[in-house]
Amino acid sequence: MRLTGAQIMMEVLAEQGVDTIFGYPGGSVLQIYEELYHNQHRIRHVLTADEQGAAFAADGYSRATGRVGVCLATSGPGATNLVTGIATAFMDSVPMVAITGNVPTGLIGQDSFQEVYIAGITLPITKHNFYVTDVNKLADTLRQAFAIAQSGRKGPVLVDIPKDITLAEAEYEPKPAMTNTYKTKLIPEQIAEAAKLINQAKRPVIYCGGGVIASDAGAELAMLAMKAEIPVTHTLMAAGVLGYGERLNLGMLGMHGWMAANNAIAEADLVLAIGTRFSDRVAQNRRTFAGKATIIQIDIDPSEINKNVQVDYSILGDVKDILNALLPEVEDREHDEWMEQIAAWQRDDYHPEDSETVLKPHQIIGMICEMTGQDAIYTTDVGQHQMWSAQYLKHLTSCNFLTSGGLGAMGYGYGAAIGAKLAKPDQPVIHITGDGSFHMNLNEACTAVSYKLPIITVIMNNSVLGMVRQLQRYFNKGYYMATEPERETDYVKVAEGFGCVGYRATNPEEFKAAFAKALESEKPVWIDCIVDREERVLPMIPPGKGVESVIMH
Repeated sequence: MRLTGAQIMMEVLAEQGVDTIFGYPGGSVLQIYEELYHNQHRIRHVLTADEQGAAFAADGYSRATGRVGVCLATSGPGATNLVTGIATAFMDSVPMVAITGNVPTGLIGQDSFQEVYIAGITLPITKHNFYVTDVNKLADTLRQAFAIAQSGRKGPVLVDIPKDITLAEAEYEPKPAMTNTYKTKLIPEQIAEAAKLINQAKRPVIYCGGGVIASDAGAELAMLAMKAEIPVTHTLMAAGVLGYGERLNLGMLGMHGWMAANNAIAEADLVLAIGTRFSDRVAQNRRTFAGKATIIQIDIDPSEINKNVQVDYSILGDVKDILNALLPEVEDREHDEWMEQIAAWQRDDYHPEDSETVLKPHQIIGMICEMTGQDAIYTTDVGQHQMWSAQYLKHLTSCNFLTSGGLGAMGYGYGAAIGAKLAKPDQPVIHITGDGSFHMNLNEACTAVSYKLPIITVIMNNSVLGMVRQLQRYFNKGYYMATEPERETDYVKVAEGFGCVGYRATNPEEFKAAFAKALESEKPVWIDCIVDREERVLPMIPPGKGVESVIMH
């Protein structure tokens, strides 16, 4: 059948299983929005406050579902507003298709109104991008975009479509949805060698990252850890791979990780690095990281092997496939002496003090976990509150903690919360933020109100840019430049102005009361939590240092 480019786009989105798209209209995408109007019965369009919010929402939708998130923007500033969200998805390997309109092909290169070379701008932050100049190739280009986004190491793909291409006509032929076409080429000798090293190890540690979640391999990793009694430590991106309270779960490692986890890596004789890239927030001193250990790296991306840390063995492929191959070869083991040493480190780890009169960050998070239930989805922005959340949330599942790990984008949390709530309407969505991060994107409250999304936002309000200020305290002699903005934002009044519900809490009793009401609310809720500006994220290993330089108090 013969269709316009905009109609072809609707058909391809539908055949790829897209039911939700986040976007903002404009002149270059008028025809696309007309077709969205005609296709409301099968594709829901969510209008965000701006395009950055749309990209973050598509990211949150993808992380919460495991499916490809889709966002749409017009040319020029609409397209450039997507950039931070695309970069976030790229750094955290989130499958996303970003579609942008552009000026007609005849106006390209003439500095036309709202013309920008978005394909060039996003080239370093996408897996691939396309500029469509022929309507006859539009359908297959969009299909390729979905295939690339979800195959191999997942990530964002951009498709830039000039306005005249959306108006032009071409023949459309339906095709099946694209699926992940990646196949692991298992080499039996590699599996056997890795299993041999695991079976011989006396002090083994599994160090896992977001690749485990992307591969949906949490169950396999848990089986391997339990079969061979191997303690597990995780990066920020792998929170929840092992449930909170699991005996083998050492928690997060790295700059703000637990000392038991960091000590275990430092003293291990074998480190099994699974779906992780040895980032500078984990391997801060890459020359000494896991210096006593034989390191086996398992990753789907060949560019990550030996990129940051030189490893002894590597296995390339999908984590789930490799773990399934390893499991029969690994022996049932016990490491009593090693587990006793780890237990001793855990007893001596950092333990913050509670208070009945003021709000402590770890207590806020503890109360949230106790009152919310096991199926809650948590999103965060970036800063001290993000690290406190990673440390103290009682993670039980691996797709319920959404945060900007690699890029560290302040303002991510509210957009991600919107995407997650629309994806999982029956699950509570809790957005944990700081007053600095929240100012970045609190405008997305209007989206939550418009779509009647009862997202609960918990603001750890210390009236400073807490994480940067903490770094200034320790490493810049306390010269607090530009980190004490002294804003007077009244979050309760602002919340009410948006159509949300606002509460303020200054102590645990007030917070419990406010949070209980928030859980019953049918509207978005903000809770302004007054936190002392001297609260710090501890432990902390200084940048470039090892575990021996840790700051504990």
